[in-house]
Amino acid sequence: MNNPTVRKKRMSGSKVLNDFDLNHFFPYRLRVLDRAVSEAISSVYTSRFGLSVSQWRTLAVLGDGGVMSASEIVQKSSMDKVVVSRAIKGLQNRDFLKRKTDINDRRRVVLKLTAKGKRMFDNLVPLVKQLEEECLRGLTRAERATLDSLMERIRANTDVVLQ
Repeated sequence: MNNPTVRKKRMSGSKVLNDFDLNHFFPYRLRVLDRAVSEAISSVYTSRFGLSVSQWRTLAVLGDGGVMSASEIVQKSSMDKVVVSRAIKGLQNRDFLKRKTDINDRRRVVLKLTAKGKRMFDNLVPLVKQLEEECLRGLTRAERATLDSLMERIRANTDVVLQ
């Protein structure tokens, strides 16, 4: 057990653990930030409109993208397919979206906001944009551009890591 190589590896391993600080670990900090921003924004669509987070995200994806399938919503929203399915059912029950068969591919079912869903989306957008602005208050235009650029670069890096 007095082998210097083993001792050095243990010390090195111990040093790595000692250098770990959760409060400065990027994925942790990003998750904390995500949760804080999501909670701030959800205060509008939950309290005023009775939407869940997943219903809002589904509504937002459809409001931004038009007509799409549930699997496309899953991909664009980064939500689990079960969560998206529940959100779709809830939005359908409130007559905010409807299903229809794709005219180009009869095997494919697509989703589309109803007139009521579009009105809901149109009413929500200015409110969530205002909250977005409050979250970004104090950042200059250049800092916002840098933030956007950094987020995009990090996102691209995750694609490389996942390959």
